Amino acid sequence: MICLIRDTQEKQRIARSILESLSEWFGIPEAREQYIRECADETMLASVENDQPNGFLCLKETGKDTVELAVMGVLKEYHRNGIGRELFEQAKQIAMEQGYSFLQVKTVQMGRYEEYDNTNRFYLSLGFKEFEVIPTLWGETNPCQIYVMALR
Repeated sequence: MICLIRDTQEKQRIARSILESLSEWFGIPEAREQYIRECADETMLASVENDQPNGFLCLKETGKDTVELAVMGVLKEYHRNGIGRELFEQAKQIAMEQGYSFLQVKTVQMGRYEEYDNTNRFYLSLGFKEFEVIPTLWGETNPCQIYVMALR
């Protein structure tokens, strides 16, 4: 079941429990802690099974017409079960209802790490289009790929 999470402490608890188990993607402690802090002020959706979160997604406004899929995580044992897609579809619906025109997401450019190649393929399968690569945003070894999607 996908739930909208409103309580700031619950948002951070969910983010911490999931991100700490996904070290392949969130292995830099400072970056992971920043995601956890920032999610308190973002729109959070969580996938819950038997009262336990197994995935979440946060949206944050980046401009008057644009919202960003700021962070997303699904426990590894739940990968490839449609949870990420379901979280995304509900988040996209919320973004459209709130009047945004564009949705963006950032990840490490394809071809750098197998884990991120899977992430890139996931975003492309959702309908995102390549927008821009910023080679030094996260350091030269982790070029930032930005994907965008029109919502209207």
